[in-house]
Amino acid sequence: MRRNDGIIATGGSNVVGNAVASGRGARAEVQNSGLSQGDGGRQPSAQEIGDLLSRLIDELGRSDHPDRGDLIEAAEDAREEVTAEAPRKGKLKLFAKGLVEAVPGFTALASLAVTIEEAIRGL
Repeated sequence: MRRNDGIIATGGSNVVGNAVASGRGARAEVQNSGLSQGDGGRQPSAQEIGDLLSRLIDELGRSDHPDRGDLIEAAEDAREEVTAEAPRKGKLKLFAKGLVEAVPGFTALASLAVTIEEAIRGL
């Protein structure tokens, strides 16, 4: 088996950001998280991360994710932690890693989770 180290699309494929669609009339869409990767490497503020977590909580509330209650509770805890006077970065990084693992298959949530993980990793 060949290892795939990135996105490979052929034929009737469309690639946009980190989304891939294939087949007739293929479309791929990525929702903007509000943070730009082309911002000169600026680290998002605790308030911006808190805002992302608030959006995640709202999205989870509208989703049919089987663990949405637990994920909402964890995101609320992370939001409180990130805005604390001395946030515990290890706790936030564990949350972010667990979040990314918990949301595969939920495209909008997964995209937002990756943005949150990257923002927290930069703390």
